[in-house]
Amino acid sequence: MSGNFPEQVPPTKIAYISGRPRTLHLRMCKLVRTDEDGHVEELIFDQSTIHIGAMADNDIVIDDDTASRYHCKIIQTDGAYMIRDEESTNGTFVNRVHIREAYLQPGNTVMVGKTELRFHTLDEQVEIQPSSQEAFGDIVGKSVRIREIFGILEKIAPTGVTVIIEGETGTGKEVVAKTIHNNSSRRDKPFIVFDCGAVPESLIESELFGHEKGSFTGAIMSRQGLFEMAQGGTIFLDELGELGLDLQPKLLRALEQREIRRVGSNKSVKIDVRVVAATNRNLEEEVKAGRFREDLYYRLSVVRLILPPLRDRLEDIPLLIKHFLHIGHYNKNAQGKMKIKGINRDAVDSLMAYAWPGNVRELLNVIERACSFAENDHIHPEDLPENISGMGLIQRRGTPEDVTAERTRAASADTKKGFKEAKEEWLSNFEKDYIAALLKKNNHNISHAAREADIDRKYFRKLMKKYGLDQRPD
Repeated sequence: MSGNFPEQVPPTKIAYISGRPRTLHLRMCKLVRTDEDGHVEELIFDQSTIHIGAMADNDIVIDDDTASRYHCKIIQTDGAYMIRDEESTNGTFVNRVHIREAYLQPGNTVMVGKTELRFHTLDEQVEIQPSSQEAFGDIVGKSVRIREIFGILEKIAPTGVTVIIEGETGTGKEVVAKTIHNNSSRRDKPFIVFDCGAVPESLIESELFGHEKGSFTGAIMSRQGLFEMAQGGTIFLDELGELGLDLQPKLLRALEQREIRRVGSNKSVKIDVRVVAATNRNLEEEVKAGRFREDLYYRLSVVRLILPPLRDRLEDIPLLIKHFLHIGHYNKNAQGKMKIKGINRDAVDSLMAYAWPGNVRELLNVIERACSFAENDHIHPEDLPENISGMGLIQRRGTPEDVTAERTRAASADTKKGFKEAKEEWLSNFEKDYIAALLKKNNHNISHAAREADIDRKYFRKLMKKYGLDQRPD
């Protein structure tokens, strides 16, 4: 590898003002191509990897007998650009020096066969405009907030930048991560998901980085970790805030050096993996509290993507319902056709009047439940949970006006508190009631209750302990 230290190029960054994305500093490179006959062409790229060679599926096709089919590639790392020879027959040259791998500096000349490529970096500042589309991958919505997310994803998905996705539980962080992967050059490679909060702390290092035979009790054979399994693709680290301080330096090394070391091994393994992480914690506050490393936080925050809660995009609910009804396996008959065709207007109004502490995930669960309760091909208010439809209140109090009055009293009580305090209390009450109801429904069988909630058993126990529900009632 070249000994020259890479010049740091401006990273791709999103500037947020008052919680809204305003500008995107997009990192790109320009290659000025000069062919053997003197023809000059400027090529601009913003993706993470630029493939160069004689085959037609390369990004830069070299029509030259001295170029190999897949001759070399330029890789965008988080702080620099690197060129790597792909075992070509005649070699790759940077400033007339034969290289296997080298960092590129602005102005460097790359020779591939008889073609010269002069390398330059660019930094484009783009004002974020809401997309005109109502879907991007598996994400749907027509609100300005979500279409701003689409506008960002259109720009950053094809690049190789590290992304950290922030947002409340249930806002769709994994769906966004998968969408980033599917719209990148890595789409045909693995997409590996790892939940940092669902694995015992003592096993996380082995899960992520692998281990050698005999490295600890029970290691009866060598095993690849998830980073190696994701080679060439994307690894999604969910609930990153749960990662212990002792493991954070090892993740930092993987990000900076692009290599990992298995437990019990002294040998480093090179990796080519894009990292997308997610958390429902405020990592800035975690850094201040000493629970998260500042250098890792800044290393991960190449692009911070902040997902809005569902209560801030209520106009997306009808579109989300339509999407869930179309894709849900629970809404398909034996012939694969939709059983439930739509939803009654009054039911939509009830759903849009609800605060959605569990966000999009809660909406999905409500629609799945309603599909099983519906007696015809449309969802009606009586098919919805009582706390959303108000049907139980109507039965007890007699009129819709009574329900409205009850909801108004509850809302006015909440507004006497600060937003943050009221939100936290709402979420706590929801979590406690939800966990208690599932335990009762499943006769206090924690495994069954956790499975029905679609959350890890360990995390379910944690919530039980938090709300004093860890003891079986008499």
